[in-house]
Amino acid sequence: MKLYKENQLKIYNSLSKSKELFKTIHDGHVGMYVCGPTVYSNAHLGNIRTFMFFDVVYRYFLHLGYKVRYVRNITDVGHLENDADHGEDRIAKKARLEQIEPMEVVQRYTVDFHEVLKKYNFLPPSIEPTATGHIVEQIEMIKIIIDKGFAYEINGSVYFDVVAYNKNNNYGILSGRKVEDAIHNTRTLDGQSDKRNPQDFALWKKADERHIMRWPSPWSDGFPGWHLECSVMSSKYLGTHFDIHGGGMDLKFPHHECEIAQSKICSGQQPVNYWMHTNMLLLNSQKMAKSTGNYILPDQILTGENTILSKAFSASVIRFFNMQANYRSILDFSSEALEASEKGYSKLMEAFNTLSKLSTSKSSSINIQEWKQKCYDAMNDDFNTPILISHLFEGVKFIHLIREGKETITATDLKVFSDTMNAFIFDVLGLLNNSKQSSSHKIDGVVELLIKLRKQARDNKDWALSDQIRDELITLGIQLKDGREGTSYTVN
Repeated sequence: MKLYKENQLKIYNSLSKSKELFKTIHDGHVGMYVCGPTVYSNAHLGNIRTFMFFDVVYRYFLHLGYKVRYVRNITDVGHLENDADHGEDRIAKKARLEQIEPMEVVQRYTVDFHEVLKKYNFLPPSIEPTATGHIVEQIEMIKIIIDKGFAYEINGSVYFDVVAYNKNNNYGILSGRKVEDAIHNTRTLDGQSDKRNPQDFALWKKADERHIMRWPSPWSDGFPGWHLECSVMSSKYLGTHFDIHGGGMDLKFPHHECEIAQSKICSGQQPVNYWMHTNMLLLNSQKMAKSTGNYILPDQILTGENTILSKAFSASVIRFFNMQANYRSILDFSSEALEASEKGYSKLMEAFNTLSKLSTSKSSSINIQEWKQKCYDAMNDDFNTPILISHLFEGVKFIHLIREGKETITATDLKVFSDTMNAFIFDVLGLLNNSKQSSSHKIDGVVELLIKLRKQARDNKDWALSDQIRDELITLGIQLKDGREGTSYTVN
């Protein structure tokens, strides 16, 4: 159903610094790129906030009936310390410290990232490209930029010439910074003296003898610049001009500013129509960051194994907590705030679970269509999830009034009401029903117990009992899989 034809969505565009009516480049299709993680460590909750919001954006586009190509990359090379173009690659540094291969670091934290997102009920993106999988394309883009006179090679490294670009373009169009004020990381460090201008940024860095991750190029054995990777991967899968580019506010400068400059030189046009940025997540009123030790990992919230929170909280409570604040506002994470969100989430689930038990009448005293439109209006106003949640709680109030006989609803209106609640709570916000989660956990526990009993039977060479447990589970649609690391199962 093409609901997008009857919904006018407005998006706050960081480029124009205003809300704009959303118009897709291709009718009925959305191309969206979001900067993914640099996989050198576990993603903390501050990182996850950005991905969680864009998961909701993706879900809402799908709900409206758009065909969406959602690209979220994995940065597995080229991201230097302090996001600069000097120093050590974060992944290579981690590999050196732990005395393992860089790709072991990449694999470990990519798997962890995926597992966390699965636990928090994220939809996977359409495409998840890696920087190392696109080295050839990055080299080709550098050649184009050099040929057009906006990059130069010195001592095996290649830099983008910001001053040359800014003569006829605006380096600072997204962040609002002026070139003369945009001098960052200008301390005298290795590689800095190679630049013509302190504002110039690396497209390719020559690897020294200690650098593990390196590839051959026309200029040197080295590795690509961080900014270049996203320009290459976004244009490859979404084209040189696409709808939405998202990320955290900390990426606006220099990362996204550099992306615009590179991409515009190659294609001759602005690469993105709508730039979207999420704000910071604070922890007890302080910026969440690994560098300061003020952070919490998503898994630590689920298990309760931390010194910050009073107890464990479910993934849906965390999603609910995040969606209670506008994505462009700073959000303060604390145990007290989560406890309040848990109460609200529980009230919402309890009310929803009683919907099917409501009695219907010949007439409705509640205007369900008007309430439904309010829900859409909230999401159409730059994905305003706090206002949407307030309307969902208006729906909770309706449920209590109908159940108490103080308001009436027809069978037709009840179906519209139930379908709308279901769509926004589960399909759009991505929450899970706590009662269903509870049942799922119980099933997991029962199956794990049967797996243990089967293992005991096999250890005792009681093959008949072992086979009986396996076969009985198969008849229930549960397939056991024996492997070197133990027995897992899938539900058909």
